[in-house]
Amino acid sequence: MDMKVDIAVIGAGSAGITAFKEAWKKVKNIVLIHHGPHGTTCARVGCMPSKAFLRIAGEYYKRREFPAMGITGSSGLGVSIPLVMKRVRELRDNFVSGVLKTIDEIGERNIPGFARFLEPGVLEIDGKTKIKAGKIIIAAGAEPVIPQHWAGPGYDILSTDTFFEQDDLPASMGVIGLGAIGLELGQAMARLGIDVTGINGTDFIGGLTDPVVNSEAVKLFSDEMKIHLRMMADIKKSNGSMEMSLNGRNVKAGKILLSMGRRPGIKDLELERAGIILNKRGLPEYNPQTMKIEGYPIFIAGDINGDRPFLHEALDEGRIAGYNAAREKPVCFSRRAPLAITFTEPNIASVGRRFSEFQKEEIIIGEARFETQGRSIILGQNMGVIRIYGSPGDGKILGTEMIAPGGEHIAHLMAWAMQAGMNVFDLLAMPFYHPVVEEGLQNALKNLASKVMGPRPENELMRCEGHPSGL
Repeated sequence: MDMKVDIAVIGAGSAGITAFKEAWKKVKNIVLIHHGPHGTTCARVGCMPSKAFLRIAGEYYKRREFPAMGITGSSGLGVSIPLVMKRVRELRDNFVSGVLKTIDEIGERNIPGFARFLEPGVLEIDGKTKIKAGKIIIAAGAEPVIPQHWAGPGYDILSTDTFFEQDDLPASMGVIGLGAIGLELGQAMARLGIDVTGINGTDFIGGLTDPVVNSEAVKLFSDEMKIHLRMMADIKKSNGSMEMSLNGRNVKAGKILLSMGRRPGIKDLELERAGIILNKRGLPEYNPQTMKIEGYPIFIAGDINGDRPFLHEALDEGRIAGYNAAREKPVCFSRRAPLAITFTEPNIASVGRRFSEFQKEEIIIGEARFETQGRSIILGQNMGVIRIYGSPGDGKILGTEMIAPGGEHIAHLMAWAMQAGMNVFDLLAMPFYHPVVEEGLQNALKNLASKVMGPRPENELMRCEGHPSGL
């Protein structure tokens, strides 16, 4: 059966569903095409099950502090990994059910199958159905990176797509790739009593680029699991377990989690049939403020564009793509301040421009550590460092990287401030309660303010006539 539609959306993940719903407000002749299980990467195998796993591990880990608090009996506590995994899946399935309800509401407009381009404006679904679309939104997501030579049946290798389906986990695990998901799952497994060996190809972990923050992160996580940096492991099956060769030294693990990132699922779409030229990354060039591939009635949104692989960005991109696909002329939308969070303990977070994006003379840096910060000591989380990057002349906030207790909340404050165009003096004029972890942020801001070369207020208080930034 062939079809003719005004808009075809490829992919029913967070970006695709949002694009469909946004376009549906104005255009009704629209279809949603999806290959594989529904449920979105975030709800099914990403953000949500990983946070459930982390929370359980974190609660069990707290038992170590009980004796010092006068809480007795902690030595009798144990953990059942099968029950942990069962609970994680229960929570995961609850989140997925909400997505499935949305798919059900879309009804016959939801077309299962694999889409590829036949020619400009024409898609083929599973080699059978042809769909001619006036406009197309590509939101096909990404897939875990698994090197081909490790994909065979002789390897006990898990990816984020299969990790949460495990009924049990072995006593030892290797984690190859210490980005956000590798660190999160690695720390959680270690806190549940699993012997974890983490391997990373570079010196930097958790998406960090600031050497001071990264050094602190490596130190803190090395206290919980074995970490090997600047290494590429060679792995093989050996006597019922996996063996990782690290510069000539062999380390055994029951299974290995590959967390080497996700690859945009662009290749099998055969975009070249639509006349689209791909760049050196194998991706089409597009306008991030309209999501339109220039010169074509095609939009691209979500993880598939390889730029901002975060849920909130996928939702924004889907909304922009759907809005513009439903209109004659695309509208330009401002993007939110970049924000990334890794939910380890302490949290790793970055906001705005990262350290690696600056030349040394472009910025001044405000720094604060949490070892002696009052609220953090009380919480038993007095560890980490925050570094804030500001403009030398006026202290305008340009970016930050941190590993900090409550970093997920501090990062949001910084993102809001940055998006509002605030400078360090504007922020210091805001209230800081005592005792709160945010006082660590206040200390970093004070350090930054002391380095501003231009005019500055006499003190942090806001005068009746206006903001200190109005000097």
